[in-house]
Amino acid sequence: MRTLGRLPRSRRLTLAGIAVAVVALLGWFATGPLHSATADEKPLSQGKPATASSVEGRAYPASAAVDGDTGTRWSSAFADPQWLQVDLGAPATLGRVVLNWERAYATVFTLQVSSDATTWTQVYATQSGTGGKQTIPVAGTARYVRLTGTARATGYGYSLWEFQVFGTSSAPATATVNPPASPSGAGPSSAGPIPTGPAAAGWIMAPNPVTNVKPSHEIPPNKGGFHEFQANCSVSRTNLGDDPIVFPNLPGASHLHTFMGNTTTNAATTIDSLAKGQTTCKAKGDLSAYWMPTLLNGDVAVNPEGPQVIYYKTGVTDYRSIRPFPKGLRFVVGNAKNTDADKFLAATEKGFECGDSYENKDIPKSCPADRSVKLNIRYQAPSCWDGLHLDSPDHQSHMAYPIDSHSAAGMVCPDDHPVAVPKLEFKMAWPVNGDMSKVHFASGAGPTFHYDFFNAWDDRTLAAMINGCIVAARQCDAQGHDGRDDQQPAPYVLNNNYLLP
Repeated sequence: MRTLGRLPRSRRLTLAGIAVAVVALLGWFATGPLHSATADEKPLSQGKPATASSVEGRAYPASAAVDGDTGTRWSSAFADPQWLQVDLGAPATLGRVVLNWERAYATVFTLQVSSDATTWTQVYATQSGTGGKQTIPVAGTARYVRLTGTARATGYGYSLWEFQVFGTSSAPATATVNPPASPSGAGPSSAGPIPTGPAAAGWIMAPNPVTNVKPSHEIPPNKGGFHEFQANCSVSRTNLGDDPIVFPNLPGASHLHTFMGNTTTNAATTIDSLAKGQTTCKAKGDLSAYWMPTLLNGDVAVNPEGPQVIYYKTGVTDYRSIRPFPKGLRFVVGNAKNTDADKFLAATEKGFECGDSYENKDIPKSCPADRSVKLNIRYQAPSCWDGLHLDSPDHQSHMAYPIDSHSAAGMVCPDDHPVAVPKLEFKMAWPVNGDMSKVHFASGAGPTFHYDFFNAWDDRTLAAMINGCIVAARQCDAQGHDGRDDQQPAPYVLNNNYLLP
């Protein structure tokens, strides 16, 4: 073998130059912005709260993309656009984002950052995503990081093994960001603030978010009995084309709604306006707004008569973990555009009922004409909250239904919606029977039934009802009846807006 000293001078210089270049290149990879994470470098995002626009199924939650396990993944619905967001818990100085894609990756996507999850700044965009493992330099200080995909490489959704955010903790909260140039071959970059208005609206942060909470898998004592109370509320306003959740400040923009509870609900409703209203609920501390599409017989509105039952129940097995709704929480249950009758039936207790007819996927064509017969529906709401938002763009993503743990822990909240709150159940009855062929909702056929909730309970009253009824294994209504024996004095009565023994 020839030694380096015996080579011609020109060859020695060439090899020396190559060696220097290799050393420099290795040094750049070790210290430059695209270096791989070392084994002991933990992402700021790992184990932090993550939320997403959708999930393909319960096996693919948003939390799986930030759990540090490359054997679990988040997967979205098969539609565009979709997003995945992580809350770092505190402002941080950002360095890079590492995306470890499953085969279902994004070809067009952006990265945005925010200090409050309301105002977002775009720091990266590409129209030629390649999938695999992508390392993207980012700069600035923010608490929230969001990936938004607008075009998919496959017919499936978007799927990430890991969504990692690297950087260092930073005390001051600022959304000032200096967008970097796109890495070579990563496609064009268009940095700048995301437009405000309808396209960016929808996420409303809770003023007091609940963080560092894990779903309870504990097995509670078997107290027997019920774990619920009733909000008995009459119609307060009816046949109005207003919807302060879906069409805020746009009077008449919605199909007709029937409102219960707060007497002031309209298109301009806010938590402050509800606080100034009155209520048709028996519990005077319940200033919440409840509404649903108006039922019509032909073109004549049919409104429920008298108090309607809105149950507050436990949706998880560990009833002790139920927390009160945060003031201002709002959500929509069901889908006004739903055409899947089977899906609708599965979300109800017994489908549409009238007389002895149950399990109806749609409004029956006829019901017994007895005066006592009414059209009934019982529809349950999700009861797991993400702990971060009072509302979301689709008015549903900040809420989730409990899942079966397939263990003694029973029904538990998913990891990305860890906060257990009361499960609402609308039990509505409309005085209509006989020929039902022309009966429909203002939103359409029976499976389009849905309802809306805007929480404005007095905090102390709601907490007392949860502790005195749900946690204490009772069935209570606003007058204190526990439902076990109508002749037995109730263990709790509502007095001066507060539940007292």
